[in-house]
Amino acid sequence: MKTIVTFGTFDVFHIGHLNILERARSLGDRLVVGLSSDEFSWRKKGRYPVFSEGERIRLLEALRCVDVVFLEHSLEEKRRYLLEQEADVLVMGDDWQGKFDEFQDICDVVYLPRTPSISTTAVIEKIRL
Repeated sequence: MKTIVTFGTFDVFHIGHLNILERARSLGDRLVVGLSSDEFSWRKKGRYPVFSEGERIRLLEALRCVDVVFLEHSLEEKRRYLLEQEADVLVMGDDWQGKFDEFQDICDVVYLPRTPSISTTAVIEKIRL
């Protein structure tokens, strides 16, 4: 069984999120998603997600392409998460290109293109208008 692991905040879920999750899942038999906790999101982005970690977990768990969701609390623990989940492949969006190559000693690292012209920030800005 080939396990794919990806990480993200997945706030204000949109088609770009679904696209990357489905493409990640197509690379293996099992998709594990590390979801940024509310506190980790605050430290990374200087704002809390619109939807709580509990709500975001429920949304991700409801998707056919997602098998397991766990909370990610820091970037520094990424190696431990990959080992615990027995990752064969780490998948990230290409906006992270090269930033996780250090994990190639324990799994393949694949950067997938993001869906053009969509981001959570853009969606939030559109809603505000």
